[in-house]
Amino acid sequence: MKHINVALFVVHRGCPHTCSFCNQRSITGFDRELTPADVDRAVETALASLDSETATGGEIAFFGGSFTMTERGYMISLLEAAYKYVSAGLFKGIRISTRPDGITAEICSILKKYGVTAIELGAQSLDDRVLALNERGHTEKQIREACRMISEYGFELGLQMMTGLYGSGDEDSIETAEKIISLHPATVRIYPTVVLKGTKLHELMLSGEFTPKGIEETVGLCARLIPMFEQAGIKIIRVGLHSGGGVDGEAAGGAYHPALRELCEGRIYLNAALREFRRLPAGEYILTVGRGCRSKMTGQKRANLRALAAEGFTCEVEENASVKKYEVKVRLKNDT
Repeated sequence: MKHINVALFVVHRGCPHTCSFCNQRSITGFDRELTPADVDRAVETALASLDSETATGGEIAFFGGSFTMTERGYMISLLEAAYKYVSAGLFKGIRISTRPDGITAEICSILKKYGVTAIELGAQSLDDRVLALNERGHTEKQIREACRMISEYGFELGLQMMTGLYGSGDEDSIETAEKIISLHPATVRIYPTVVLKGTKLHELMLSGEFTPKGIEETVGLCARLIPMFEQAGIKIIRVGLHSGGGVDGEAAGGAYHPALRELCEGRIYLNAALREFRRLPAGEYILTVGRGCRSKMTGQKRANLRALAAEGFTCEVEENASVKKYEVKVRLKNDT
């Protein structure tokens, strides 16, 4: 069965704050107000790509970060447009993203009525100091209360975190990840900070008050975060901003890369291999990884193999279905 998700963007409407990092036009590539007719067009286009014997089983998703803080009638008009496809059995539900302070009992009741099944919260950090410095306008306590309410109403909970924010270091990011895990979300998104033109972070960067973390430092941190979530059974939906839209032309600094997750997973494999080689002499080796993981072990442009060679380990990579994800088995090349 083929599953199709339809993603729609509600651009910065209703949000009571302009956070230090936010430029929704650049992030989404949209600056026009979404309408119910747009919902119909997007869904009908998606349905037209399916043959008559397949059902989508997917979701209609409203992103943009403050969906439940838009004007009530406008929010309901979008939900009504999407819900008719859910009630017809063409999609399994509706996913929305919003702010922690945009969740109330009344809101949850409305979302339940119109077929919303998953709510993602833009938590960004669970450190009140970092939240205040970046003008988020909510606290860790509000995040926790929103999570509790979402779970009580039976929605799937998703949480979004950012790394590399103004005033943030690796250790508070690790602590935020630990706190997120304790809240038991079904999904998480990791968004390393990208400095976009026209934001407060851009001003702070230009003044020298803020130095954004680059790709190398970010990859090292995310290579620690990803296994934490996966070992806790939390699905990682996304690592890094989507390419396209207005990001490519508006990014002025920070950790923007169109294949950031691939870089991070490659680093996890490199770290695993280096741990194995700590007890081994230099030489020629075979690295065995799980099925479909050869490119991650090799690294982009063979970067991992070059890094290992620089340490004295000349390696080839093979795959074996019995090897677990992120596991690396090492043997001498001439071993029989």
